[in-house]
Amino acid sequence: MSSASSSSSSVHEEGGGGGTHPHPQPADTTPKRPRLHSRKSSGTIIVPREHPRVELKEGDEIFDEDDARAMSPRRSSQDLEKMSEDAKVQLNEHAKILQKSLLEIFNRIEAVKEEHDKLDSNNKFLQKYIGDLMSTSKITATGAAGGRKK
Repeated sequence: MSSASSSSSSVHEEGGGGGTHPHPQPADTTPKRPRLHSRKSSGTIIVPREHPRVELKEGDEIFDEDDARAMSPRRSSQDLEKMSEDAKVQLNEHAKILQKSLLEIFNRIEAVKEEHDKLDSNNKFLQKYIGDLMSTSKITATGAAGGRKK
């Protein structure tokens, strides 16, 4: 680690920022950023709502080759309408599938609820039956034990 810190300090010393060298570096050897190509502005694509021509007509979309708007694909109103209809059809199909699935879940819940009620009533019947058997066995056990003692 000490070699890394000493090399970084030597770099800082050679940079001319510390004032240790009497000769500053010439300005023409510093790297320069490449120049950006000048582009023609595309103009604003945003049209205010109050503008009388919010929708463009066919043929209004004439742009230079360098214009960014000419490079992006445009969809016609027929394409948009077809996409909208396709989306509606897909949504309706998806909604029908979800409704069918929900109905199946509801029916399954009802079947499980009926099964639960049936098992619950059977459980209560068995508890009562076992309770009656226990009380009868106590009575008979007591009576049998009392008869033997005599």
